[in-house]
Amino acid sequence: MSAPRVSARLAGQAHAAGAVALADLRERVRRPAYLVVLGAAIGLGLLAAPAADAHWVILDAGGWRGRYDSAWTGTVTALAAALWLLLGGFYVLRDGIERDERGGVGELLAATPLTRVAYLAGKFGSNLLVLASMTGVLAGTAVVLQLARGESRALDPVALLSPFLLLTLPVLAVTAAAAVLFGTVRPLRAGLGNVVWFCCWTVAVVAGQGAGAPLGGLGSHRVAASVAADLAGRGVPLKGAEFSLGLTARDAPLRVFDWSGLHPDAGFVAARLLLLLLAAGLAVLPALWFTRFDPARGRYRPAPEGPAGHPAAVVAAAPGPFAGSGPFSTQGGIAAPGPFAAPGAVPGSGGPAGYPAAAFGGRPRTPARPGATAGRLLAGELRVLVQGLSRWWWAGVAALAVGAAVAPADVATRGLLLAAWIWPVLVWSRLGTQAHAEGVEPLLAAHPRPYRRVVAQWAAGAALTAAVGGVPALRMVLAGDGPGLAAWAAAVLLLPAGALVLGALTRSPRPFQVGWVALWWAAVNGLGGLDVTGAVRQDGLPAGPAPLPLVGAAAALLAVGLLAAHLRETTR
Repeated sequence: MSAPRVSARLAGQAHAAGAVALADLRERVRRPAYLVVLGAAIGLGLLAAPAADAHWVILDAGGWRGRYDSAWTGTVTALAAALWLLLGGFYVLRDGIERDERGGVGELLAATPLTRVAYLAGKFGSNLLVLASMTGVLAGTAVVLQLARGESRALDPVALLSPFLLLTLPVLAVTAAAAVLFGTVRPLRAGLGNVVWFCCWTVAVVAGQGAGAPLGGLGSHRVAASVAADLAGRGVPLKGAEFSLGLTARDAPLRVFDWSGLHPDAGFVAARLLLLLLAAGLAVLPALWFTRFDPARGRYRPAPEGPAGHPAAVVAAAPGPFAGSGPFSTQGGIAAPGPFAAPGAVPGSGGPAGYPAAAFGGRPRTPARPGATAGRLLAGELRVLVQGLSRWWWAGVAALAVGAAVAPADVATRGLLLAAWIWPVLVWSRLGTQAHAEGVEPLLAAHPRPYRRVVAQWAAGAALTAAVGGVPALRMVLAGDGPGLAAWAAAVLLLPAGALVLGALTRSPRPFQVGWVALWWAAVNGLGGLDVTGAVRQDGLPAGPAPLPLVGAAAALLAVGLLAAHLRETTR
């Protein structure tokens, strides 16, 4: 192929990748999740530069902070943006490829000459543009904060924006690339990917602040070195352990000094540029296995359709005398055209127009059975909740039970109880979302008592929770640990209620997955005030909130779920 043709082809693929990025960007910024994460980022930006008499801080330099000029305000806001968008931005971006597949865009792309590398590069570019748009808003927030605090009215665009370019942008590039990578690895596309990324984020936040962080990490160590040098010039020695990044409470307001600003050397700038290049390479790496929605090259199989968009499988399942003689005959299990096409439904069939009566089996023949249905409804919801769980998942439950039975009481009721409270997180997150995800809400809407379904879903979740954490509870009973058992019971009621309400309101399992993993991680780190599991102890007693308020919170959440069901029922 001649050089002009190669250049023209590369230019065409670059143009196509840009078109993919811009189209995806326009769609992303219209989604509510974008506004939620952006609002949270702005809120964190406001916390980054608190008032002079505030007792909290995002960046603490041994009890000191820089004057709120362009250099300091821009730097603390940029670090806060990197800290938050590394987590929240990922969850906004991570379903881009799956959405293309689910919405049918993948079928169109598979028929185009767009290459895998160009498609993945376009997705990476779109992700980076989404995060960059949020960062731009935060840069504007930094300007407003500087003027609002009133400690310096002189605006320095270079000092204000350079931290966003050097500290925030490379971190966001890694986030954008990780979202592309997770979207091409099937085990990581679902809830497991949400949990894995939260763990990655916690490691990055801790390790990325160290002096030996690869390629500068979050960049906070470079800021700490500059601050330490300025304070040393004032005769104030600052140890590295006194520099912290994160929301921190202070007994007294921070003291103020004039910071000279971030002055990176050539090595640091080169490291950040290399991080950007590595992120771009990570984004296109899945081209080695990504099939670009081509059904001939991977697992992707678009569902065949019958007339008017109805699944052909419904027609192919038509038994009886209509098979092979109706508008769609079934020959060898494949829907094939029959000798005639009926203009409408067969009278009395109850089926939609264009289909034979046998495709829907005619009128129901099973007589209605009056009587109590609560037990059957609960059993049905429990079967739906646990359907599809692998043997390995149940083996994990068994291992936790055996470990809790043979381990010392302290280990069983603390460490293993914490493990039991995180193991079903992906199952809990199904509550309130399965009907929407599977597209059966219109069918379930015909249920005469939707409120019973809500209660049955919650009860199924509580039953599963009690089963997974049952052995530690039994150890508490045997040990006479009444306070621990009360905290355990409150958690059994609260966790499925929270999952159900978040799922019903957001129609997505992601908010609960992320929120619960964050609370669980706080309990693992011994933050008793945030522990709703009963596993964190202080003087032998649960350190978290009292069980009775937690039970009240569970009841309130369940009431919200019932109200949501009522509103959907009355507004349909």
